[in-house]
Amino acid sequence: MFISQELRKKSIAEYLLYMWQVEDLIRAYGCSLSRIRKEYIDKFDYTEEQKEDMVDWYGNLVTMMNQEGCREKGHLQINRIVMQQLIELNAQLLQSSKFPFYTGEYYKVLPFIVELRKRGTNSEENEIETCFNALYGMMMLRLQKKQISPDTEHAIKEITTYIGMLSDYYLKDKTEPLEFE
Repeated sequence: MFISQELRKKSIAEYLLYMWQVEDLIRAYGCSLSRIRKEYIDKFDYTEEQKEDMVDWYGNLVTMMNQEGCREKGHLQINRIVMQQLIELNAQLLQSSKFPFYTGEYYKVLPFIVELRKRGTNSEENEIETCFNALYGMMMLRLQKKQISPDTEHAIKEITTYIGMLSDYYLKDKTEPLEFE
């Protein structure tokens, strides 16, 4: 089974970050399925059937990226829909008096969001998007083995906790709808 399917069941936040990474991987190969097959998929120790399944999956994503105009930047509609669902759930959780721990975590993270926006991230984007962009940026820094300041580590730890709570509520809401009032 694909990593994306497993992550979607386990953690919608991890799924979304993984899918953003896949979008970037596809861009790194010039949105060329033949390059993805030859230079990426073929390097894995998979059966030929598994490789063909991966080629189909990546091929569908390449097609969507071309059709949706996100070859250079941006996110696929399937990923933007998940983000919108998280944004809406966040608003519902914050408006309800039934989730005080979530609201408390939001107020712990809010100063970091404000700081991120001051540093040049898109001030028009939703707070949840800002959090995801911070998490993705940290993931990229770690992959590049770049130095990370203690303050940044602390901010990311708080954001991770907050987004983790949102992700947990998302999964709970999908299996047994949450009652907000």
